[in-house]
Amino acid sequence: EPDVTIVSGLKDMVVFEGDDVTFRCQVSHENAKDVEWKLQDVALQNNEMNEISVEKERIHTLTLRKVTEQDIGTVTFRVGPHTSTA
Repeated sequence: EPDVTIVSGLKDMVVFEGDDVTFRCQVSHENAKDVEWKLQDVALQNNEMNEISVEKERIHTLTLRKVTEQDIGTVTFRVGPHTSTA
């Protein structure tokens, strides 16, 4: 299986409380396995507050819904040994 790398990393975002924010990270290969999103070192799951998806096979997205002050912190995307933070 080819080593999947990060082609385009996360960008820092500034949003207002109550708004949604989307982070995008592009990887080098489709169907990447061993992918993880974290907020403040806590692994995120796909649920009503966090939407985790893949667009166009290689662009992994995380949408945080109706952010609050508690959501301030570092977002991390990891694929295999490679990480990107914002």
